[in-house]
Amino acid sequence: MFSCPNCGGNVKFDIPSQQLACEYCHELFDPYAFENKTSDAEEEKSFESDYEVTVFTCPQCGGEILSTDNASAGFCSFCGASTILYSRISHERRPNFIIPFQKSKDDCKQAYADMMKHAIFAPKELKDPKNIDSFRGIYMPYWAFYVTQKGPLSLRGEKKYRRGDYVYTDHYNLSGNIDSYYKGLSYDASSSFADNISEALAPYDVKGMKAFTPAYLSGFYADTADVAPSVYQTEAESTAFQQSFEQLKKVPQYAPYSIDMTGDTYTSGSLNTKTVNVDSTMFPVWFMSYRRNNRVAYATVNGQTGKVVADIPVDPKKYAFGSLLLAIPIFFLLAALVTLLPTRLLTISAVLALVTAIIYTCELSSIAKKDSFAEDRGKLYKTDPQKLNIINQKSSPKIKNTKSRKMGALQVFLWIQVILVVGVQLLGLIGATVSSMPSLLWPVLIIAMAITVGIGSSKMKSLPSGQSILGFIASGVAVVVCAAIALIHPVSDLFYYIGTIFSLIAVILSIADIIHYYNILSTRRLPQFDKQGGDDRA
Repeated sequence: MFSCPNCGGNVKFDIPSQQLACEYCHELFDPYAFENKTSDAEEEKSFESDYEVTVFTCPQCGGEILSTDNASAGFCSFCGASTILYSRISHERRPNFIIPFQKSKDDCKQAYADMMKHAIFAPKELKDPKNIDSFRGIYMPYWAFYVTQKGPLSLRGEKKYRRGDYVYTDHYNLSGNIDSYYKGLSYDASSSFADNISEALAPYDVKGMKAFTPAYLSGFYADTADVAPSVYQTEAESTAFQQSFEQLKKVPQYAPYSIDMTGDTYTSGSLNTKTVNVDSTMFPVWFMSYRRNNRVAYATVNGQTGKVVADIPVDPKKYAFGSLLLAIPIFFLLAALVTLLPTRLLTISAVLALVTAIIYTCELSSIAKKDSFAEDRGKLYKTDPQKLNIINQKSSPKIKNTKSRKMGALQVFLWIQVILVVGVQLLGLIGATVSSMPSLLWPVLIIAMAITVGIGSSKMKSLPSGQSILGFIASGVAVVVCAAIALIHPVSDLFYYIGTIFSLIAVILSIADIIHYYNILSTRRLPQFDKQGGDDRA
């Protein structure tokens, strides 16, 4: 759609020079030199609010991307399907601003490769150079909120001190004035782009925003904006509120006091938080998808800062091999330091079976929440507006825990190993005490397992049919079998060893299912999964 004025060749945006470059004569041009100029007043007015693009709709997942190039695309960025994307011409609403790509494709591939060096259990496909080369530059639509906080403020503070056996609390009313301005708090405007990915890619430096011109899109793709700004306004004000509150605590006059976070003091009104303007923008993202059956893992790189955010599943074979390597030294260490009687060994194996079942249930809860898009406001806006309204009504600016809770594949592996090793060590040390109270211990284990199985079964109903529950059932049966052996208290140690072996087999099956469900949790349903595309061929 953009031709070189000198030779007529195709011109595309060149990241190093931040200008348009001709593929043939290599001449550089200012992107704003290609703004459409017309003498017709009606067309000029239309041009100011719209711009013309080619829309590609994937016939497999229904995902849509925009392009200003004449060339067709042979892939779908969202589901990874290798397919011809049939096109149609559309006039899209013109954004106010755009942040051009600052990181080249080579920069993107290098940043991703550096991160994958630490993902030792990732599937080999994610490290395949051919797969890495499939990164595509996409401009994602964002809403940029401008939030102000001006005027008097009133907070509640308190001081606690001990005098003798009593703890005294003095309450204070803290007053002052606030004058703050947040420019460009950004939230993605695409229902196909998961909120947790877009939030993790942040922040973008809005100082790099430029007035939008379609020329910046040349050589790249863009996603369609289909989420209203009102979806994220409360969240933007909440973010501004939290940031201001953190700064207020550092003010010398307020520092001696503990700010009371209870009651209804912390509303947007207490800091006079107000959204004064919203801009439609486009931000750069390098995007790669890895599809397996009906789920897809995304790898994304911030096209301005180079920050990498990726879904990283676990390769079960690599995990099993790594576990075996770690199990060998642990075995000899435990053999040298801990002596376990058959009764204690039975108790330990039953507790481990319960622990793996609890981890199992927690994963099922997370998957159910993720696949229902309970935390993706953009997706709920398109699929379940009523549920979104309920969430917005319950939401208000408040103090949040800013610590990240994301866990990578390596961390999952290490945590499971630590739980097993530390559990064995601790139970081995207190095993004598535990085994002396079978009348109390085993009923507690059985009740805990029954509750865990009940919760897990309810969560299982929300998952697609055909999912494995072998490890889940095995863990429950293992605890019951171990309890029966402990309560019968047979003379022969053989029964204790048989129960222990059965329980450990159940633990292995549960861990295998945990990895299976972790891979589900680290991927996501295909975007627009329920829509069968191809309607654009007509």
